Amino acid sequence: MERSRQLVEQAMENYSELLFRIAYYYVKDTYIAEDIVQDVFMKLYCANYVEQGELRAYLSKMTANKSKDYLKSWAYRKVQLTEKIFSKNYKAPKDKLVEQEELNALDQAILNLPLKQREAIVYYYLESLSVKEIAELLERPESTIKSRLKSGKELLKNQLQQQEWEVLLDVELPFNTTARYSEK
Repeated sequence: MERSRQLVEQAMENYSELLFRIAYYYVKDTYIAEDIVQDVFMKLYCANYVEQGELRAYLSKMTANKSKDYLKSWAYRKVQLTEKIFSKNYKAPKDKLVEQEELNALDQAILNLPLKQREAIVYYYLESLSVKEIAELLERPESTIKSRLKSGKELLKNQLQQQEWEVLLDVELPFNTTARYSEK
């Protein structure tokens, strides 16, 4: 048990922010994302994890799967229905994930992407995974991932051109995407 506790503490220290962002980009809710990450760490603690590959990839996959499970759940569908019914009165709380306005614009643009494109963009830019690694992770052909990345980038480009995106090109983003976003 001591080994599990140390493993979880180290994983929490190294990967909490990354896993939170992954969950957040799926579920679009700060509190649910926190719960998902907490569940992932609890599962890691309870499981007898035997290192067969990179822990980061294992936790990322677990976080993505838990996020997808949540999106399929009755609780999520109930929230969506409630928001549709009361949308005139509903205002989402201010997002505390990213306090800077420029990063908030980027987050919002990513969140507006369809799930498949958003998933590819997050893994490629946030986690710096290669197309091949994403294809293995999502169990899809590389050509599918390339297509999702291309269409996701086009959608992002269109969204961000409507805003004053030039400001962001001078800001160092926390997951080192500045260079990639400034490319064509």
